[in-house]
Amino acid sequence: MKKIILAALLLSAASTGAAFAGEKCNVPVAEWQPREALQTKLEADGWKVRSVKTEDGCYEAKAIDAKGNRIEASFNPKTLEQVGSNESGENDEG
Repeated sequence: MKKIILAALLLSAASTGAAFAGEKCNVPVAEWQPREALQTKLEADGWKVRSVKTEDGCYEAKAIDAKGNRIEASFNPKTLEQVGSNESGENDEG
């Protein structure tokens, strides 16, 4: 019984996280800007973009920021506003 309750709680927590991520970028596809627009914006900010993909309704960019740190960041596909990031803090300019 305890295992069933624990499994239900874990499943609930996992689905809540996915829903939260989706809420940040709850935009109809018809309103999305092209990925190239995000890449151009980031490059203008000094980023070296490695990839841009779609993840949980957001654009996710993997790049080296202007300070040389590896970063994985999420962006609203309509506004191109950054809605989350995971900076490694590791310098990767070499």
